[in-house]
Amino acid sequence: MKGLFISAEGPEGAGKTTIIQMLVEHLRQENQKVVYTREPGGIKIAEEIRSIILNPENTEMDGRTEALLYAAARRQHLVEKVLPAIEEGYIVLCDRFLDSSLAYQGFARGLGVQEVLSINQFAIDSLMPTKTIYFDIEPEEGFKRIQQNKDREINRLDLEELEFHHKVRDGYQLVMAKEPERFLKINAAQPIEDVFSDTLRQVQSIIDEHVKSTSV
Repeated sequence: MKGLFISAEGPEGAGKTTIIQMLVEHLRQENQKVVYTREPGGIKIAEEIRSIILNPENTEMDGRTEALLYAAARRQHLVEKVLPAIEEGYIVLCDRFLDSSLAYQGFARGLGVQEVLSINQFAIDSLMPTKTIYFDIEPEEGFKRIQQNKDREINRLDLEELEFHHKVRDGYQLVMAKEPERFLKINAAQPIEDVFSDTLRQVQSIIDEHVKSTSV
């Protein structure tokens, strides 16, 4: 049986990374074949590109350069890690994927959602997640969490004004409206235990449906 590709999305400070890592640990305890990975990154070349994109010193980076670097990292990550894992029957839980580029570079940076999508269609060769978990939170609350979390990686996107992050959230709403059947929305402003239980319930439903559809 082929595996399953699930992505996690959300604004800065939504807590998606923490929740997805908790989810991976839980599923492994249930003897599920799970791979956790992230974008940009996940493999050596993509992690090196990540260090360039998110370096707080690279404030002069052009928006199109940023979008192209994300697409390049995405392609390498896909062929080297995601696709092989799916072929081997793993559930791949990916912290960010194409939708991040559409919301951040396409909408918030003003490059155009369709333009950024075109760049990435070449990179992903039509492969999209079966489902995407979107962790929703107001940017103000997200930034409170970032300031309180001393262990969190501070990256170049954290240096953007609050207005930019409101645009990111608006960009996600636009993307979700175009593919409502793919997205599952989680209220990330809840206590972490509630966010986790909501996410686990949704992901377990996705897994059960996948098993049912592939065993027919």
